[in-house]
Amino acid sequence: MAALSDLRLPALVDLRQLRFEDLEPLLEDEIREWQHALDWDFRPSAELVRRFVRMQALNGFALVSGARTVGYCYFVFEETKGLIGDLYVAQDHRCKENEDRLLGAVLQSLRSAPHLQRVESQLIMLSDSGLKPRDLPYDACAQSYRRNFMIAPRHQAAGLQPASPAAAVEYGSWHEGIQDAAARLIARSYIGHVDSLINDQYRSIAGARRFLTNIIQYPGCGSFFQPASVHATDPRTGRLCGISLASLVSFDVGHITQICVDPEVKGRGIGYEMLRRSMQVLDGHGCRRVSLTVTGSNREAIRLYRGLGFQTLRTFDAHVWEALQRQPQQPKAAGTP
Repeated sequence: MAALSDLRLPALVDLRQLRFEDLEPLLEDEIREWQHALDWDFRPSAELVRRFVRMQALNGFALVSGARTVGYCYFVFEETKGLIGDLYVAQDHRCKENEDRLLGAVLQSLRSAPHLQRVESQLIMLSDSGLKPRDLPYDACAQSYRRNFMIAPRHQAAGLQPASPAAAVEYGSWHEGIQDAAARLIARSYIGHVDSLINDQYRSIAGARRFLTNIIQYPGCGSFFQPASVHATDPRTGRLCGISLASLVSFDVGHITQICVDPEVKGRGIGYEMLRRSMQVLDGHGCRRVSLTVTGSNREAIRLYRGLGFQTLRTFDAHVWEALQRQPQQPKAAGTP
């Protein structure tokens, strides 16, 4: 006989068993929470989830209580890597136990994939465990990195002075012709950087190309906004030495999706100036605020962002699992199919 506590737990089911109508109220709840907590329009991302659930093609699990879906988590594959795309539990069922049941079921499923080397996630709506990283399923092969979600209010850029011309640099708007050069810049800039531990796309030119394609073509980080995306070039060599990419996460909220500077020219105000220009364009577009995310241990970047008026609104953890297949099988949680 099941324990009483087990009987109260929502059932854990394969996402492919659900109709999209079963998930609809939970997605609407998630859209409202993203808007309230982050000023972020989650509807484009929710529409992608709906599309794949309709096709019964979304890998993952859901929590179902009676006739109501109260949580879900999905994942995708990228060559030898698994990406946990989202995990959300309704507030009246949100607790570490329910979140871990979803996370554990996804990781257990990923373990069976041939050639899997790594799993990455940045689950901004996962319950915060405070100053210390939370315990995770398959914790022995997991690493956590605290990240900050930061915001700056409208008109912040208006009072910022241009960087002093310490380096001979020309600034311009993003265009397709520099995408390959930008991929090389990203791979060069993130050598030995903590963010390359969080996202392995930063470790190679091919991976950086995929990263840029995702930023520009897909809605996970908002709708790419070319007018506020800036590049910096050394006019003597024509070499790209910096990029600041922007998106719109709501019609009146901007987001900086990527900013990097060639290590050879760091410390000359190029990052500051690119970000100032991106913020100015977003301000002129009517954005009420601008947001970005940054890894907590990247203190140099955080100093730059605070100097530009950004303050931390929310903290969350990026999680990485390595060698997951070599970990012992964990016991199934109650309700695991």
